[in-house]
Amino acid sequence: MVIKLANLAELPDVAARILGAAGKRRVFLFYGEMGAGKTTLIKAMCTRLGVVDATSSPTFAIINEYTATKGLVYHFDFYRIKSEREAFDLGYEDYFYSGQYCFVEWPEKIAGLLPDDAISVRITIQPDGSRRVEVAD
Repeated sequence: MVIKLANLAELPDVAARILGAAGKRRVFLFYGEMGAGKTTLIKAMCTRLGVVDATSSPTFAIINEYTATKGLVYHFDFYRIKSEREAFDLGYEDYFYSGQYCFVEWPEKIAGLLPDDAISVRITIQPDGSRRVEVAD
């Protein structure tokens, strides 16, 4: 699925479409350059899931946990890690295989640890400033 995101007002609809396309899968991998809108899209998805906590990028904490109406949501930012070993030390498996929603920024840093059934969300900045959001299995 490819979605053109022209402005921020479209984020709730885009978030709903991505969550709807996932079925029962709960791990989402967000790819894109710095400033592409990964965290902004994740915030919209959290809102759609009924997250009541303030959401922000977990760049320094690596993981944020949010409370949603139907469970927990885990938000990872692996930008600052140096090796997959650091993800092991965090106990990534406990999160990824918990059945809860997991939103992962910079998943390429832990490519060897990612679940096979994860949903990939690639955000590309277009010349006109819009975003191309490609969602794939």
